[in-house]
Amino acid sequence: MAFLFEYGLFLAKAVTIIFAIAVVIMLVVGASHRPKTKKGEIEVTDLSESLAKSKEQFLEQTLDKKALKARNKAQSREQKNQDKIKETVKNVFYIEFNGSMDAHEVSGLREEINAILTIADKATDQVIVSVESGGGVVHGYGLGASQLTRIKQAGIPLTVCVDKVAASGGYMMACVADKIIAAPFAIIGSIGVIAQIPNFNRLLKKNNVDFEMVTAGEYKRTLTLFGENTDKGREKFKEEIEQTHGLFKHFVAEHRAALEIEKVATGEHWFGTQALALKLVDEISTSDDLLMSLNENHQLYKVRYRVKRGVVEKFGLQLGNALERVAIKTLSKLNLSKYSA
Repeated sequence: MAFLFEYGLFLAKAVTIIFAIAVVIMLVVGASHRPKTKKGEIEVTDLSESLAKSKEQFLEQTLDKKALKARNKAQSREQKNQDKIKETVKNVFYIEFNGSMDAHEVSGLREEINAILTIADKATDQVIVSVESGGGVVHGYGLGASQLTRIKQAGIPLTVCVDKVAASGGYMMACVADKIIAAPFAIIGSIGVIAQIPNFNRLLKKNNVDFEMVTAGEYKRTLTLFGENTDKGREKFKEEIEQTHGLFKHFVAEHRAALEIEKVATGEHWFGTQALALKLVDEISTSDDLLMSLNENHQLYKVRYRVKRGVVEKFGLQLGNALERVAIKTLSKLNLSKYSA
C-alpha cells in the first residue's frame, strides 16, 4: 500500500508539472500568434442614469412604503411636466486619464477625444478630463497636452480635475484647460525637468572591461551609461535640460497668463489650496462634486477607449500593476514622513 501511495503521489506531481509546462507553451504560442495591430472600442457609460439608479436604490432602502409611494407619484407628475417642456440637451463628456512614465495612455486619450469631437456641440456641450499623473517623458506628455488642445480648438469648454496629482507632465496637460479644479491635498506643479543617468565606467575599468562607442556628430551622445563622461558632454546635457525647461515654462505661461511663471517654475510642487493661492488652479473641489452639480441640468457620459487584451497581456499587465503597488508601498515606507497626515 505504501508503494501505491508513493507512486500515486509521484504521478500527481508529474501530471502537475506537465500541465504547467503545457500552459506555458500555450501562452508563448498565443503570444507569438497574436495580431500586431490591436483593435479597441469606445465604451460610453451613462453617468446620469447610474447616479439616478444609485439614488433610487438608496431611497428604496431608507424610506417607508408610504413615503416612497408619495415620492414616486410626485416624481411621475414632475416627469410629465418636464416632457412637455422641450429643452436643448446639454451634454458633459467625462474622461479619466491616468498617466504613467512613458505616457502610453495618450493613444487611448486620442481615440476618446476623436469620438467626442464627432458629436459634441460647442454651443451646449463641454468636456471634463480627470488627470492623474506625476509626469514622465516630455514628448509623451507634450502629445497629451496637444490632444487636449484639440478640444479647445473645436470651441468646446474644457475643465481638468485633479483629485490626487498632476505634476510635471501631468500639469503640462492640465494647464491647457479653460479651468483647473483640484482637491485640497492634490499635488500640483513640479514645473521642472529632470534626467538621471547612472555611469558604470569606473566599474568596467576596475574589471579590465573596455567599452567602445562610435558616433557621427559631436553631440550624438553627451552622457553615456558605460563610457567615460566628459565635462563638455555634461555641459551640453545641462544645456539641453535647460532648453526643455524653458519650453515647458513658456508653454505653461502661454496657457496660464495670470501665473508668475518664474515663481512657480522652480520644480517645486504644492498642495491644492497652496496652488490656488499661486493661481496654478482655479477652484478647490473634486471631480465627484463637479459631476454631481452638473448632473442637475446636464446629461453626463463617461467615455473610455478599451483595447481588447489577450491572456498573456492581461497576465503581464496584472503582474506589472502588482509590482508597481509593491514599489509604491516600499517607497512609502522608506519616505521620511515629510507629508504624513
